[in-house]
Amino acid sequence: MTFNSRWRNRQLREHVAVIDNRLIPTLVLKNATYLNVFLKKWMHAHIWIYEDRIVYMGDRLPKHENVQIIDCKDQYLVPGYIEPHAHPFQLYNPHTLSLYASQFGTSVFINDNLLYLYLLDNKKAFSILEELDDLPTSLYWWARFDSQSFLQDDEQFIRKANVLSWLKHDAVIQGGELTSWTSVLKDDDRMLHWMQETKRLRKPVEGHFPGASLETLTKMKLLGADSDHESISGEEVYRRLLLGYRVALRHSSIRPDLRKILRELKDYEMTSYDQVMLTTDGSPPSYYENGIINMCIGIAIEEGVPLADAYAMGSYNSAKHFGIDHLVGSIGPGRIAHINFLEAKDNPTPISVLAKGKWIKYDGNVQYEQPSFDWKKYGIKRLELNWDLRDSDFRFFVPIGLEMANDVIMNPFTIHDKLQGDEISTDNQDAFLILVDREGKWRIATLLRGFTQSLGGLVSSYSSAGDITLIGKRKADIRLAFNRLKEIGGGIVLADQGEIICELPLTMEGRLSDENMEELLQKEKELSNTVKQHGYTFNDPIYTLLFLSAAHLPYIRITQRGIMDVKKKEVLFPSIMR
Repeated sequence: MTFNSRWRNRQLREHVAVIDNRLIPTLVLKNATYLNVFLKKWMHAHIWIYEDRIVYMGDRLPKHENVQIIDCKDQYLVPGYIEPHAHPFQLYNPHTLSLYASQFGTSVFINDNLLYLYLLDNKKAFSILEELDDLPTSLYWWARFDSQSFLQDDEQFIRKANVLSWLKHDAVIQGGELTSWTSVLKDDDRMLHWMQETKRLRKPVEGHFPGASLETLTKMKLLGADSDHESISGEEVYRRLLLGYRVALRHSSIRPDLRKILRELKDYEMTSYDQVMLTTDGSPPSYYENGIINMCIGIAIEEGVPLADAYAMGSYNSAKHFGIDHLVGSIGPGRIAHINFLEAKDNPTPISVLAKGKWIKYDGNVQYEQPSFDWKKYGIKRLELNWDLRDSDFRFFVPIGLEMANDVIMNPFTIHDKLQGDEISTDNQDAFLILVDREGKWRIATLLRGFTQSLGGLVSSYSSAGDITLIGKRKADIRLAFNRLKEIGGGIVLADQGEIICELPLTMEGRLSDENMEELLQKEKELSNTVKQHGYTFNDPIYTLLFLSAAHLPYIRITQRGIMDVKKKEVLFPSIMR
């Protein structure tokens, strides 16, 4: 069995034997009204399922008497939804995210592999991929070509990643995303080679082209890019469709653009949505309180997208793009039994969910008991920081700070204060900002403007490259939060006026939680609300923490190398040894 060919010869013979009434179906869905995504029509059939596969659809019922039969009268069946661009490490982990999302009908994920590259060797990472395939959800993966940050040793990261071994893995169905696409466009032949190898393996390459012109999109198409999810307007979507890109329309915590884009696309008289997908682009837990792709499909329906197209955008279109439509994205013989049961055609949040033929939810009640996943056997454990903050860590020498334009875009500003005091006035939105190596070897300190009006201290081990971020108005509160972070084994800790006021433990290397999503999203919501009460005026503080070191967003970043000019890829002020 492999990810793209799930069944052995013996199993295939059994599937045929079910149709011949020599074996009993595991489940029969009687009187089903289902969406045929190929014909874009609602049709009627009895659906036979054997273990995890749909084996028959037609007007016959089995001759056997002891068959489990579910009457689907007055319900509408659609394919399990697909998230084509998942970042399954946003506080949650792939195991907890996928099982939670499946309750709302999203049972297939195409996932970012970036955190595996930071935390594990490939042997352990591939073993995790195999074990996660035992879940009732279907998890596929990308192969990243870069670190998405400015590391002190990018070459070591790339050597360890062994990109080609990821590309050749059966569970990996995409190359990218190309956050470092400007390097490819300029002269990075190694990355261009990986793109071409991806194409040779008949797997698509995903771009990351915010604001790209028609000319730039054309050049990247020539170099091998197939899809993109960075459009923020109808015009940008149309520009990509014009050139033959597959386009994922995004509705995320920091870019909730879907409704706006669909309205703007009406000006282009869109008659086909076959090249369009839907994504939430790895939003934090609380954003998923009511589901994932079901919410996007709901918006599409509200904005007038025809029902069959709306559901295909959330399922079949993605399956076809990734070349897995023989397995997922539709209800038909030979497909994995990912099926959502709706109370109404225009309500995409399912009342019941089948995933790999197992009931995840039935008649509104969760049926599948979430199994535990032993991450420790793969070496993923609590974060241990064997160093302490020093007085010298609070010495500021960099004359340029980071000013927030929104949740994730940072502009430079000139620092005039010598920052010799122990706290910063609450009359402004300036705060101390320090990035320290998780091994305690180096540091870089400056100011962050726009994050808080009054918060004493925030310390986070959750960041792009896993280093320790310290933010706050008062050095004493930053120390307090740091010491608490060490005690709980990593996470995000808030301190103010000498007290710990909120904490979110991340016991998996200080970057992920192993709590179930229901508990995690409440804790994340509490933390985000607390940060906002202290003057954070944007949408998503979690993404701000994650992307302070990101290399793919303008204009200035605090990174392992120091303060960086992103566009020029220049170190403005280097980090220093502690």
